[in-house]
Amino acid sequence: MKVVILAGGLGTRLSEETSVRPKPMVEVGGKPILWHIMRHYAHFGHKEFIVCCGYKGEVIKEYFLNYRSISSDFSIDLSSGQIDFHSPSEEDWKVTLVDTGADSMTGGRVRRVRDIVGNEPFCLTYGDGLSNVPVDQLVAFHKAQGKWATVTAVLQPGRFGALGMSEDGAKVTGFREKGMHDGGHINGGFYVCQPEVFDLIEGDSTIWERGPMERLVELNQLTAFRHDDFWQCMDTLRDKTVLEEMWAQPDCPWRQVYAGKPALAETIAFPKVATAG
Repeated sequence: MKVVILAGGLGTRLSEETSVRPKPMVEVGGKPILWHIMRHYAHFGHKEFIVCCGYKGEVIKEYFLNYRSISSDFSIDLSSGQIDFHSPSEEDWKVTLVDTGADSMTGGRVRRVRDIVGNEPFCLTYGDGLSNVPVDQLVAFHKAQGKWATVTAVLQPGRFGALGMSEDGAKVTGFREKGMHDGGHINGGFYVCQPEVFDLIEGDSTIWERGPMERLVELNQLTAFRHDDFWQCMDTLRDKTVLEEMWAQPDCPWRQVYAGKPALAETIAFPKVATAG
């Protein structure tokens, strides 16, 4: 499937980084978070990407225009401009970069790439969230449900330590370190969609998470793939620090996937089904 990545937002809560580049280009381990997301999908065989650019989209375009020359050894004949690369690119991806408008909302950006996606199912996700979600199981789950869209439901990461209190509030009965899950499932992106969803998007001002997804619920056409393992967005500088610390560890959860070490047990065929509507 083609993979559509939303990469056009302002990223105001990460202004320390996004004043000079779009949030998907903020680096984790020396690579843009966008690269990590694409590397994850490519591991599962999805290597054709459509990147919906907006705010500072030229930074993303320049990155991919210069990608091979920066990541490879090459010889250049300065008189003719002939460039000979000494080795093939490690990534055999096809990347389409589309300016979907500076002010378009998430739904509007999806609608603008309709002709490029074509009349076929596609993957859709945000350009600021990392996970070890097993994309092969996600796609198989979507096909088995026969609905127009599937969203990956993830556990919200806990941001603070939690106290257990006695009934009178005078005694601490337990303490849970921050970083544990808060218990509720949230929208983690990593969608799989049928082309019918395009007809639910009215225009550039449409927010995907409101009108179209609410309509999918009403039509009983939205299912949820439960992923109770690793997921982390990068909304703030603190989130970036957390991801950097994870990347530095040998058991980095999302790197383990494309290093050939799946984080989920092979015995898990399909998560519990949660159908909206």
